[in-house]
Amino acid sequence: MTLATDACIAAIAQHSAGFADAVRHNLDAPVEHCPDWNVADLVWHLTEVHWFWRTIAAERLTAPPEGDRRPERPKREDLVATFERGALELTAVLSAADQEAPVWTWYPDRQDIGFITRHQVQEAAVHHWDAANAAGVEWKIETEVAADSIEEFLTCSVADAEDVERLGRSLSGPVVLSATDTELSWTIAQSDPTAALLWVPRADGPTTVAGTTSELLLWIYGRADLPTTQPERVAEFRGLSSTD
Repeated sequence: MTLATDACIAAIAQHSAGFADAVRHNLDAPVEHCPDWNVADLVWHLTEVHWFWRTIAAERLTAPPEGDRRPERPKREDLVATFERGALELTAVLSAADQEAPVWTWYPDRQDIGFITRHQVQEAAVHHWDAANAAGVEWKIETEVAADSIEEFLTCSVADAEDVERLGRSLSGPVVLSATDTELSWTIAQSDPTAALLWVPRADGPTTVAGTTSELLLWIYGRADLPTTQPERVAEFRGLSSTD
């Protein structure tokens, strides 16, 4: 499944608003899965992310913006308000943009604003979860958002053939992710040990990891521990994918 552009932008706006609410009075709390950060650091990180991609989309840049253009971190009391303004500006830019307009992205096969719009959904959703978790609130990512984010991740953030050669790693067999709250499954495999990792939307083999769609996305990003009978296969998959 692929979220429509309007749905992606609505999800970015919703998760950004939820993120702001979760962090507003909790800036000193540690961020469990970013151990060197407190919530204030998380707020500034996502603010910088929004600035980076908003600048690329607004200016149709064909290379990342120069480092000396990065804004300075605001005072603590201004952090959340600065984030909120930046999030609104990001969604405004993406809403007005031609999604097919060519721009720089880190993914060679999608050098357009549409890639930014789709990828920023999981950026906002996962960090919204981080903020809620830091506040001690149990919360899950919407099924449709999580499913699309999983498929975007499996398309863009797992190893291609060059990565496989560079890393000297491969899968010993297929990795099957099965959602327990829907009928969705995803199988990640290689046609041979030197090939790119590719995925199909079905279970081609026994399940490697099972959980709700939200849990599976959080598992991919190292936020959730889910049981598996194939720990070596899981380690192989993690060594051939990037959550940076």
